Amino acid sequence: MIRHLTPRTLRGRLALMALATGALWIGVLTTVFNLALNQRLHGQADDVLRTRAEAVAATVDVRPDGRLVVREPAEDQALDTGVWIFQGTTVVEKPPTSPPGPAAQAARLAGRPETFADAGGPGSWRLYAYPLDAPARPGHAPVRAGTVVSSVSLDPYRSTAGTALVGSIALAVLLLATVWLLTRLVVRRALRPVTAMSEQAARWSAAGAPERFGAEGRPAELAAFATSLDALLDRLAAVLRHEQQQAAELSHELRTPLARITAETDWLTGRPRSAEQQETSLAAIAGAASTMQQICDSLLSEVRTRNARTPGRCRFPDVAHRLARRHAAQFPDAPPVTVVAQDAPEVGIGVSEDVVERILTPLLDNARRYATRSVTLACAPGAGGITLYVCDDGPGVPPDFVASLFEPGRRARPEDGHDGAGLGLALARRLARAAGGDIALDTTAPGARFAVTLPAG
Repeated sequence: MIRHLTPRTLRGRLALMALATGALWIGVLTTVFNLALNQRLHGQADDVLRTRAEAVAATVDVRPDGRLVVREPAEDQALDTGVWIFQGTTVVEKPPTSPPGPAAQAARLAGRPETFADAGGPGSWRLYAYPLDAPARPGHAPVRAGTVVSSVSLDPYRSTAGTALVGSIALAVLLLATVWLLTRLVVRRALRPVTAMSEQAARWSAAGAPERFGAEGRPAELAAFATSLDALLDRLAAVLRHEQQQAAELSHELRTPLARITAETDWLTGRPRSAEQQETSLAAIAGAASTMQQICDSLLSEVRTRNARTPGRCRFPDVAHRLARRHAAQFPDAPPVTVVAQDAPEVGIGVSEDVVERILTPLLDNARRYATRSVTLACAPGAGGITLYVCDDGPGVPPDFVASLFEPGRRARPEDGHDGAGLGLALARRLARAAGGDIALDTTAPGARFAVTLPAG
């Protein structure tokens, strides 16, 4: 199930995304800061150890025979704190008091080269071994005479690191809260126009109002968005008007044959009729039903071909001669349809036969009603398309009616009494346009001459 995304939920999601991004960066920075601080404190402890060991080593004299002589400064309490002096592995000086862990580790460092080591036991200690070498005799390498081992407790440093960690976490939480609040405020301000547009759309949807958003007074991004929404609303409104018009046309077009069927049925059932009268009435009912079927098929064909070019292919002579034979069979007293296809016997039309017939049938019906002696159906190939002509030798279209010729429900002479409802030409043009073509009236030709352009096949 797709959840409806409102400006409120969008604002919350953007704030959460900003919070997550801020938390990631603050977490990385906090980690880097604490690692750097821990490394710095560790380096400071090593510097203290090295300085203390070198200071103590300066008070020790190494005799040529390798014996150590410790000079006692006037105030050596600071130097004696946490410092051992070894001659070989024998302790010469040691701190007044020291935990067992550092003392054992200091003994293990005696005689070793310069190195750092950590001691276990209660607390945390860091030790440093500083070697003492006897003066070298000519031609001989220096002799290791002793070792100064200094120690320092790491508890103060770790306490500082812990305090810094707690402080950095508290600062990170404060920064995250600040980021959250600022992001909420910024996003709310930025989405305020979107919220207003959403509320407008909700009101328009409930009232069915024809208003549009418009791009004036909006940020550039929202102006483009509003323009796209307005175009979408215009298309939807056009589709809705088209559907409403189609329903009105269908009901209007079906009213005449349906009324005829009803009248003939009432006439048949009103009182007994002769066999000839019954046959005539049934023929009228069948003709009206056939007209209704043709109307429904035409409208359904227009719906199917409205949004895409109709697939299929046919030959003009085949369609034209079939329509001519059907016309002669249905209207034997009407002027015949003459097919002119000598110049294009193999002309192909890129539309199916059924759609071409439904486009030409209303034009032929119109020509039949007004023709005096002849109706002509011709074809002329062109560049990338085919033009079909439906001509009659009647009085033609009145000049004042040319502009509204293809409007649904309009008739040039409503008093002429023919069975049409003024929808045939409108449906024919809509079918032609849905198939990728069009229909136009040639006002320069005598009588009525309609030009139907369709894609070539």
